[in-house]
Amino acid sequence: MRTRKAPRPAACPVPPTPTASRSSPRSTSRTASKAPSPARSCASRVAKPRSTSQHPQRRAPTVTHALRPTPALLLVLASALAAPLGCSEATSPEVASPPIPSHFPAPRIPPTNPWTVEKAELGRALFYDTRLSGNGTQSCSSCHPQSRAFTDVLPRAMGSTGEEHPRRSMTLTNVAWNQTYNWANPLVTTLEQQALTPLFGEHPVELGLAGREDELIARLQNEPFYRQRFAAAFPDADAPITLTHITYALASFQRTLVSGSSAFDRFMYEGDTSNFPESARRGMSLFFSERLECFHCHGGFNFSDATDHQGLTTTSAPFHVTGLYNIDGQGAYPAPNTGVHEVTGRPEDMGRFKAPTLRNVAVRAPYMHDGSVADLDAVIDHYAAGGRTIPDGPNAGVGYLNPNLSLFVPGFLITDEEREDLKAFLHSLTDHNFLTNPALGPPADLPPFEPQVGE
Repeated sequence: MRTRKAPRPAACPVPPTPTASRSSPRSTSRTASKAPSPARSCASRVAKPRSTSQHPQRRAPTVTHALRPTPALLLVLASALAAPLGCSEATSPEVASPPIPSHFPAPRIPPTNPWTVEKAELGRALFYDTRLSGNGTQSCSSCHPQSRAFTDVLPRAMGSTGEEHPRRSMTLTNVAWNQTYNWANPLVTTLEQQALTPLFGEHPVELGLAGREDELIARLQNEPFYRQRFAAAFPDADAPITLTHITYALASFQRTLVSGSSAFDRFMYEGDTSNFPESARRGMSLFFSERLECFHCHGGFNFSDATDHQGLTTTSAPFHVTGLYNIDGQGAYPAPNTGVHEVTGRPEDMGRFKAPTLRNVAVRAPYMHDGSVADLDAVIDHYAAGGRTIPDGPNAGVGYLNPNLSLFVPGFLITDEEREDLKAFLHSLTDHNFLTNPALGPPADLPPFEPQVGE
């Protein structure tokens, strides 16, 4: 680990405007200043990306071969495309929007699935119900528990049949603002699309409902709880309980998983300094400095450059190579977990993954797409070194020599005190209300489910 006795950057509630230079940030007064207005907050300022000629990692990938959906996925996609909107003004539930903090922009919501309270409450029940797995042993929440910011304690997800997945479960924190879904698939751009994979995907199996679509519908139709709630959520539908409506409801609930009341938010937007100590302020200055480069990929109100919202005109979907692997010296990642390369087949997309939000990052260990980095100290070590070195074994390689390495992973020197400051800032992004709010947990009246023998 490279360290040196370097001057610590001063507290900087408003980060300097990013430039192409990698020099240390300008020195400023270390006197604690009052919280800036929301318009000038560190979180609300998004760095201008370097030009694509300087930074090819930021190009939107060109898809060179199509994904091969399973018959079950094709069935649901076809029904989704054919389904009428069914939103008669006279009888439909009132169309609204999920509650969001005043300092967040409005999320994009597909016009085919306008948000309503009834759909969100139905989706909440479905999210926590083991009826949504083939063998009745798992729900969506099994891999996305609320206490972990809707991600998993396991390094890699485990499906309902016991199959270990190549990647870890992604956090669902603020998924309403995601530009793309999954770790490395630029083709999945809505929550409605994304819901199909855990339900019906077979490679790997998650909830294991492929080929059991009729059984799922029957399970829900046989329960008065769901007959009432589907009818309330989709009052104009002749047959309210459909696969399409299941995905619509799940998406509507997930758009309520909004985290925006951390100690950082209260400091930046309310001027509350009680839980945002000097150490966190110094760490914020480090985070938004050109020296560490964190904010280039984890900037904006959601601490991710893979963010979308109403009014945003950016169309590229950024994915990055962080030097986690470099197996053959040519940038290889362990198969089959090769990032955007799995979709496009392009060599330059090898190892490109999305930069997830850092909100609630302190409760989400282990880290990275495959859960191979144990804790925040190890994450800092990785980026300080400019990539991970694996000395031996099948994945041996020097990450900082990866030819596809992002220009935003240059490596840096950091003192022990700066490290603690940076971690204090990352801990300030924890939203404890989000982790414990009963309104985001399982409904108290959710009926139990006992799968039949042999399921």
